[in-house]
Amino acid sequence: MWIRWLFFILFFSLIEYYAFQAIRTLGLNRFLTALYWIVSLLIFGNFIYHTLNFSRSTGFTHAISYAIGAFLALTLFQLVIVFFLLFEDIIRIPQALYRFFVSPEYGDFLPQRRKFLSQMAVALAALPFASLLIGMIKGKYNYKVLHYALEFDDLPEAFDGFTLTQISDIHSGSFDNAKKVAYGVDLINAQKSDVILFTGDIVNNKASELVPWKSIFSKLEAPQGKYSVLGNHDYGDYTEWPTEKDKENNLADLIKMQEEMGFRVLLNETHFFEKEGARIALIGVENWGKGGFKKSGDLVQASKEVNLDDFKILMSHDPSHWEAKVLPHPYTYHLTLSGHTHGMQFGIEIPGWIKWSPVKWRYKQWAGLYQEKEQWINVNRGFGFLGYPGRVGIWPEITVITLKRSNSEV
Repeated sequence: MWIRWLFFILFFSLIEYYAFQAIRTLGLNRFLTALYWIVSLLIFGNFIYHTLNFSRSTGFTHAISYAIGAFLALTLFQLVIVFFLLFEDIIRIPQALYRFFVSPEYGDFLPQRRKFLSQMAVALAALPFASLLIGMIKGKYNYKVLHYALEFDDLPEAFDGFTLTQISDIHSGSFDNAKKVAYGVDLINAQKSDVILFTGDIVNNKASELVPWKSIFSKLEAPQGKYSVLGNHDYGDYTEWPTEKDKENNLADLIKMQEEMGFRVLLNETHFFEKEGARIALIGVENWGKGGFKKSGDLVQASKEVNLDDFKILMSHDPSHWEAKVLPHPYTYHLTLSGHTHGMQFGIEIPGWIKWSPVKWRYKQWAGLYQEKEQWINVNRGFGFLGYPGRVGIWPEITVITLKRSNSEV
């Protein structure tokens, strides 16, 4: 372990030193130079301290989250600079070798760094640095409401125009501003949807994280009710428990609290909405995720009361479940609602032009709507945040979906 830490410190020290070459080229006075080093060392030291003292029993505290955020901002700032310096050194080093072997009369073999290039490197590096800092201050509560209308040939006529609001990945243990969270809840209620559906991860690790926010989320209202499923973080798998019984009690407490907040937690089961003699099925499975994620979701068990010709809405936290189990199923699950990815809380989205995040290399369906023949999945970008205490470009999401019968005028 200590060897890995030594390598980590050495690696980032080299990045720090290399990036400083551009800072030094700018000709800053001693005060600004000292300030740069003091801030860098404080951020790096704070990150090391909190990482070494991280406890699985307490999980991501606000202190360690902000330590991670500041460290990411500093590291990205330095890496951008290093990229420019390496590009310059591709030219400088061959020139130095040529002067050394062919023209030794130069004396100073290595050409000086160009001040303009260093200025450009620092200026460009400041953009992601500032973005990450702003993302921690404002981005994490920059709620966006996204509206979609989906048409289906076999939607019962009685449910033409039925609306649902989906939220996901609340991660209540990460919140630090009750006023902002309450605003988000009011924004959800303002959509006046028929039903509110929450697709998992209401906490980071423990049910106790939800206690300070219980009264706020209890204010969510929908005429057809509120429903939820469990996400991978809700099971308490990422923290240490004195006994297995304590872990089981935590999950029971979490489910009980959601029920006290007015949610019906669907644990591999189905609820039917009925109207004018017609019905649609809301199916909720426990978490099922590819790789090392928990696979408690049982689509067969959850759908045992569902008929082949029922219109089906599936709540499944992890979008990898869709291609692995949902699409191959003999039933048509018209709309699947997932979350889990957070859109990595970082990316670039310009409607109609670009939609990118590094998380796309891990999940094929990572944010927004995707279609496979007559089946749809919506991957919600999440209401909360985890780890990095902010969002940049991928904003917290409230999804409103209107179900429409094909050829309807609604």
